[in-house]
Amino acid sequence: MKTQQIEPCRSVAASPDVSLGETIQMQHPTEIKKVGITSKPGKPEIKQIVPPLADWLRKRRIEVFIDKETASNLAMTDPGMARSEIASIADLVVVFGGDGTLLATARSMDCHLIPILAVNLGGLGFLTVTTLDELYSTLEMVLAGQCRTERRGRIEAELIRGGKTVAKSLALNDVVLNKGAIARLLDFDVCVDGQFVSKYKADGLIISTPTGSTAYSLAANGPVVVPAVPAFIITPICAHTLTNRPLVVPDSATVEVATKTIHESAYLTVDGQEALELVSNDRTLLRRSDTFIELVQPPGKTYYEILRQKLKWGER
Repeated sequence: MKTQQIEPCRSVAASPDVSLGETIQMQHPTEIKKVGITSKPGKPEIKQIVPPLADWLRKRRIEVFIDKETASNLAMTDPGMARSEIASIADLVVVFGGDGTLLATARSMDCHLIPILAVNLGGLGFLTVTTLDELYSTLEMVLAGQCRTERRGRIEAELIRGGKTVAKSLALNDVVLNKGAIARLLDFDVCVDGQFVSKYKADGLIISTPTGSTAYSLAANGPVVVPAVPAFIITPICAHTLTNRPLVVPDSATVEVATKTIHESAYLTVDGQEALELVSNDRTLLRRSDTFIELVQPPGKTYYEILRQKLKWGER
């Protein structure tokens, strides 16, 4: 696995009077003057979606900024902008793709607080819940100030090696400590607020937000946790001891994971986007970030409706 340094994030305080999972009235329509567009690289349908959308926005006197990945797909003479640049100027970002594209966009936005409208282009997508058919009607409501956003919390991960901080990063979904190519179990010592929880012998360990509870954690038999619940979920991956079950702790706690590996390779991955190789006795501290992401919620869709639709609950 190719690794790269995880860069620290500049901290921007979140609004203290808004709870996780709470819907928030969007900005007044006159404040949406600049819209950024990002997409999954190489997605062929982008060529039919983005040009008419850009024209639609410009007719409403809205400036449009397209990321480099989308510009390359469209073969534009303009090379497009880095997503981090878009984040510094946009009032709204429209993302086309799946949850991975949304996570990549959110990471590149650093700590800028910008509403994100995520449009699903065919994947399962627990975060990209707006369909392509709903795009323009949802945008009309956004510009009219009739849509709401939902606040999603993030984890701040700090990797400590030899008593020094090696890296910091933010995760919207999860932080995963797992093995490399060698098929041996890893050992982790886990503490919550300084209290020893357990020694885990497993293929890996997932620490997720409620948003990430429907991602890798769910595949590892973790619980589905509603985004409004202020919690972290600690989920072992294929634990050697079958009684090691997922554990839900308050997100006010500090979770510390000490990696106890000597011969086995291990990695720390953040939202499946970046990876850093671990060495024995590395400590990973996980805390609630004071920043968050705002996702535009399509009118009339509840979280439970999305779960029923995506997980096929109630169907035979």
